[in-house]
Amino acid sequence: MALRIGCAAEPGRARDNKTGSWRVFMPVVDLEKCILCGNCILLCPETAVSENDGQILFDLDFCKGCGVCARECPAEAISMIQEEK
Repeated sequence: MALRIGCAAEPGRARDNKTGSWRVFMPVVDLEKCILCGNCILLCPETAVSENDGQILFDLDFCKGCGVCARECPAEAISMIQEEK
């Protein structure tokens, strides 16, 4: 199947293509501020955010550091910090 211009991966294959190495900024959540509203989970374009046992988790293998989670957090519980490689 040929990929169309603008496609990063063949449909249905995004989980096979780890893209976290592109990241310059990494999300960090302040669990004391987090209200578990789910905005970060719903709005992450890479589905790299999840919740487990009342904690927000970031799958850094897929997070590109776009900051959507931090911008859309009503509690301002997510910060984007520059990653050192």
